Amino acid sequence: MNIVCIGGGPAGLYFGLLMKLQNPQNEVFVIERNRPYDTFGWGVVFSDATMENLREADPVSAQTIGDAFNHWDDIECHFKGSAVRSSGHGFIGIGRKKLLNILQARCEEVGVNLVFETVVSDDAELARKYNADILIASDGINSAIRTRYQDVYQPDIDTRNCRFVWLGTEKVFDAFNFIFVETEHGWFQAHAYRFQEGLSTFIVETPEETWQKAGIGEMSQEEAIAYCEKLFADHLDGNKLISNATHLRGSAIWIRFPRVICNKWVHWKDYGTGKKVPVVLMGDAAHTAHFSIGSGTKLALEDAITLAQHMDHESMEEALKDYEAARSVDVLRIQNAARNSTEWFENVARYANMKPEQFTYSMLTRSQRISHENMRVRDAAWLEKYERWMATEAGMELAEGEKAPSPMFTPFKLRDMQLKNRIVFSPTLMYSAKDGMPNATHHVHYGSRAMGGAGLILAEMTAVTPEARVTPGCTGLWNDEQAEAWKPVVAFAHEQGAKIGVQLGHAGRRGSTQLGWEKANQPLAEGNWPLVSASALPYQAGVTAVPTEITRAQMDEIRDAFVAAAKRADQAGFDCIELQAAHGYLLSSFISPLTNQRSDEFGGSLENRMAYPLEVFAAIRAVWPENKPIMVRISATDWAEGGNTADDGVEIARLFKQAGADLIDVSSGEVVLEQQPIYGRMYQTPFSDRIRNEAGIATMAVGSIMEADHANSIIAAGRADLCALSRGFLADANWPQRQAAELGYTDLAWPVQYEWGKDWLQRQIKRAPVAQDGPAKS
Repeated sequence: MNIVCIGGGPAGLYFGLLMKLQNPQNEVFVIERNRPYDTFGWGVVFSDATMENLREADPVSAQTIGDAFNHWDDIECHFKGSAVRSSGHGFIGIGRKKLLNILQARCEEVGVNLVFETVVSDDAELARKYNADILIASDGINSAIRTRYQDVYQPDIDTRNCRFVWLGTEKVFDAFNFIFVETEHGWFQAHAYRFQEGLSTFIVETPEETWQKAGIGEMSQEEAIAYCEKLFADHLDGNKLISNATHLRGSAIWIRFPRVICNKWVHWKDYGTGKKVPVVLMGDAAHTAHFSIGSGTKLALEDAITLAQHMDHESMEEALKDYEAARSVDVLRIQNAARNSTEWFENVARYANMKPEQFTYSMLTRSQRISHENMRVRDAAWLEKYERWMATEAGMELAEGEKAPSPMFTPFKLRDMQLKNRIVFSPTLMYSAKDGMPNATHHVHYGSRAMGGAGLILAEMTAVTPEARVTPGCTGLWNDEQAEAWKPVVAFAHEQGAKIGVQLGHAGRRGSTQLGWEKANQPLAEGNWPLVSASALPYQAGVTAVPTEITRAQMDEIRDAFVAAAKRADQAGFDCIELQAAHGYLLSSFISPLTNQRSDEFGGSLENRMAYPLEVFAAIRAVWPENKPIMVRISATDWAEGGNTADDGVEIARLFKQAGADLIDVSSGEVVLEQQPIYGRMYQTPFSDRIRNEAGIATMAVGSIMEADHANSIIAAGRADLCALSRGFLADANWPQRQAAELGYTDLAWPVQYEWGKDWLQRQIKRAPVAQDGPAKS
């Protein structure tokens, strides 16, 4: 084959090298605009895992690269005058120029043709000149090839919010340092690490708004570097910051990171050579991942490895199809982690009120690739110290040498409601009541979860009037008989050491539907009751009834019904109330602009749309005992164009906080059927994170939290104060006890469960065929 790589970065060089090794008869040309052995940039970072991939692909160059690497295991976070260090992270750093020089030399050694000082302005001319069978567009983040054929590649380029500058220093850091400095204009941070003897990379980053306020855009390159030297003087020990981009003027060295995603990576082009030639994107031309997770060079090299592996197909079409399919999944996984990391660094101010210990944990786990138990694998001593700190912060008194519980098993207090742990059974409709009366089903259902170790149980959405029900099988608190029926359910939960609350709600336009196991969200076959909503808009046009736009008089009646239900909840002994203001039900229908099209004082701006939900909340708070908390469940985003966004979710939470809410139960969507949610593990937790740390109110995370590791990571990082599970509890009423047993926390686990659980992993290892390789590999 005749192979032409446009761009002599890591992707082009490594693919050319691998294809020449694969078949010496291949003619490989790498076209590079710079001079031989000339490049720009400071250090690049790999993980130990990436080095393993290089050793398998080409042991010779991997050995040379490995010999030139600086290796370290530690990360040190500098925040508010404290330095918190953890170990076991396994990074290696090398100068970008050194890496490229090694790859260039290895390419020349095996016979790859390196063509320097050549700018490719016409790929057709290039393809004809070398009679190319394949063109590799590895021409970087500003790829001319990608731009030229953008209709085919369909790039999505998102320019991120922070400005950053890539500098160096002779200060040698013995760990990967993240340094955070607050100024009058906002937060700056530095990413600093040693990449060769006597030199370190020093990347300075700050949000665009802070960069503008600091006036850096008006400074010369020298003035901006001097500004950074002064800013980070305490960490530079008198060393200068150095730029190797003297060809750029002024603030041009400060750039905003472009996140690149391409829908297609392969374009088949007829260059008039008698054959169609695939033009294949590789490396930064195809995708980018923010430098805060150090994966740009990794992705480029692994692109080259994967494509080279697939080139042994008989069909080029199949080879490229498989390459794109395989790499797109791996790249998307990295890009999702990079997005999380990017957003964390863009919003350092969000976490500025945290103490250094939790701030560091939040920073270390920001990408969600590192979980709580993964931190234990990396640095068990550090994590145990952090768990002890968390337990102490939660008010626990631990004896010397006593093992601290996992974060989800620390206590939590709201007003006078003291929870023994932070695991909540989320409100889940049971469709099992008759005339709103809870019965034996509810007693067993909630009681078993109390016995199973839940710290708090929230009873299903309970209607404040008969017409407020979602289905005829929903529970109610519109009469005293229902309050009496709830009493034994509440008492039994208390006997098991759990707290129990009730979610009060009104279905609004989503009411009068069939039971969940019948035709969900469909009207009753007969006996439908009239519906009201903020506006006369049906939930499902042509299927569900059109509600009446609620009148002021009806609003008064329903507000008073909420008040009466709250009083009955107190009589029944509930420890807390959760107000249902999410998922398109009545109060939610006021909050969303998609369901509230009123022209009176309850429509229009968010403040107007919040007026009635806040009125209902205030009325409940006025009659609910002062020592008992009230929570509010909200949809933090509508997941639909024109609806509430995550920014609105933060403001909604702020308004409820001002009204006296104690906690926000952060859910999302279900407001309109046209929603387009993005599902995944812990997919709603980022909304909880924002609300907790921007609005300054306790939150409960919910949504695809299935494992103890999820809950521990969320709580330890300060992304929520409580974690609510529904499906996990429905599958296993003893979920907290079973997790406690497997984590070795015997204070919660029953002895028999502990004995069953403590050796579970070892039993699985003994049963597994791979047992001889040891527990870690299993």
